Amino acid sequence: MIKKHIISCSVILGLLVMAKVFAYYMPQAAKSQKKEVSTRINTSTKSIIATIKKAPVSLMARLNFAEESLPLGDRKVERKMKRILAAHSYSHLQTDRLHRMAEEWFPVIEPILAAYGIPDDFKYVPLVESGLHGGMSPKGANGFWQFMPGTARSYGLKVNSKVDERKNLRKSTIAACKYIKELYGTFDSWTLVAAAYNVGDTHMKKQINRQSQDNYFKMKLNRETGGYVYKLISMKEIMRHPVRYGYRSPKSVLALHTTTE
Repeated sequence: MIKKHIISCSVILGLLVMAKVFAYYMPQAAKSQKKEVSTRINTSTKSIIATIKKAPVSLMARLNFAEESLPLGDRKVERKMKRILAAHSYSHLQTDRLHRMAEEWFPVIEPILAAYGIPDDFKYVPLVESGLHGGMSPKGANGFWQFMPGTARSYGLKVNSKVDERKNLRKSTIAACKYIKELYGTFDSWTLVAAAYNVGDTHMKKQINRQSQDNYFKMKLNRETGGYVYKLISMKEIMRHPVRYGYRSPKSVLALHTTTE
């Protein structure tokens, strides 16, 4: 009888020890696994950023907006371009949503741009303006092209309590083309047009006159406008070469808008 009690106690004691060991090692294993996943993500991020930072001069020569190239040999411009490219990699944005938006929006936007004689690169403006953040800006800009209410109305869009055509892709793209074409008549440079689209034509003209400089890449502008064209170039680059920057390779309509370089 005593022997049976001793065996029972031994079994119970053994089970308690095993349970304690199991309870100790399970969180440790989970913690280790989590750390391993985090390490893999960080390694991937560092790898992409390192690749961009080591980008050859040929990459800088290839990057452009509406055929207006970066000034080669300008280290400050190159550093800024590489930094913003890295900021648009998948490891930083963590979204393939941009490619899905492009697949849906580009077939509508591209023919309208062509009809108005606007460079195809302006199709990346809605991705930068509303694709990354979406919704209404703190200043009241809204829609695909992030028009302010007054500007939208002046280019034919209805904006009132019942309807907001800034959210209509076709109509807002037509309005944007009218505005962009008008800006080009003022600045005669697509990079300056893009910058003026961001900050306003009046402010842009003042900066050109004040600085006696009309090369966007050499101008000193506020942080948002000073990085705006770089963001457009970065968006263009990741749309054309998604895998290079950590995104999945597009498999449908978007494939028509990418290159295989």
